[in-house]
Amino acid sequence: MQRFFVLAILILLGWLTYRLSPILSPFLIAGILAYLGNPLVTRLQRHRIGRTWGTTLVFFLVILILAGIIMALLPVIRHQSLLFIEYLQKYVTLLQTQIIPQLSARIGIPLDSQSITHYATANAQKLAGWLGRSLQVALSSGSGLISSVLSVILVPVLGFYLLRDWPRLIARIAAFIPPHYLPLSQRLAGDADAMLMAFLRGQLLVMLALGTSYAIGLSIVGLQTAILVGLVAGLLSFVPYLGVVSGIAMASLAMYVQTGAFLPILWVLIVFGIGQILESMVFTPYLVGDRIGLHPVAVIFAVLAGGELFGFVGLLLALPVTAVLIALLRHAHGWYLQSPYYLGKGS
Repeated sequence: MQRFFVLAILILLGWLTYRLSPILSPFLIAGILAYLGNPLVTRLQRHRIGRTWGTTLVFFLVILILAGIIMALLPVIRHQSLLFIEYLQKYVTLLQTQIIPQLSARIGIPLDSQSITHYATANAQKLAGWLGRSLQVALSSGSGLISSVLSVILVPVLGFYLLRDWPRLIARIAAFIPPHYLPLSQRLAGDADAMLMAFLRGQLLVMLALGTSYAIGLSIVGLQTAILVGLVAGLLSFVPYLGVVSGIAMASLAMYVQTGAFLPILWVLIVFGIGQILESMVFTPYLVGDRIGLHPVAVIFAVLAGGELFGFVGLLLALPVTAVLIALLRHAHGWYLQSPYYLGKGS
């Protein structure tokens, strides 16, 4: 009876997440921020700083750092974004007037530039549709735009209260667990917490390191949109190979339009090749470590499945939930290896 009750609760939570996914995004983002900031506030409490004052201090420092970064990068990002849009327009012109006619002459097959451009545009829109679905919904109406603005405002407010009251929330959740299951639950929660914290912190650091490496490398080879491409590639690197593929495509297009030759694209490939070597040999081992054990195939499947089932909320939840499930599955695997069924002692 108890198992059916727990199963019913899990099904109800899944159904509520699916139904409420359009409004859950700010709460989830705020929860992730509070989860990441909780160890720092707890450390401040050990130095006799109250929870409220510690939370205020952490939020003030984070806002100060983010404001400084935005003020420093915004003019550069704006300039390079406009430059990249100009490159796209020039590339479409080159595609129609030079590249397609030359390709048609070499292969001996007449190609209609308009139909090819239309086909490429249509497929590109399909490929990017699931990424931009949340933004399209938010901008489809005035109320959606207001909701998006309110969500941005709500994130720091919700994050502050969640971070301040985090120990109380954990204590209330623990109060619902039966006492005879509490030691096991605490052990599982501790392992899942260690893996999830290591994954989130490590992944954020890897994204930052990759984006910085790409931006520096592309700047050295002379790409005028290096910071923009590095930022996009770094942000998308939470999905294996998505960041590097997107970065190579953007950088190659910009480099070709900028120089008018294909040979400089080789330098772009070298930069991203060095970035991948650094990620596999330096960034991931030292910043994430071997405690996570998330295979790239599992990560890709988790992100795609989360986005398909729950939209943007699913994208936020996919990797943290997968990391926690991996921790729980390791315990289940250990229990299975010690079970009578596996050892052949049961019927």
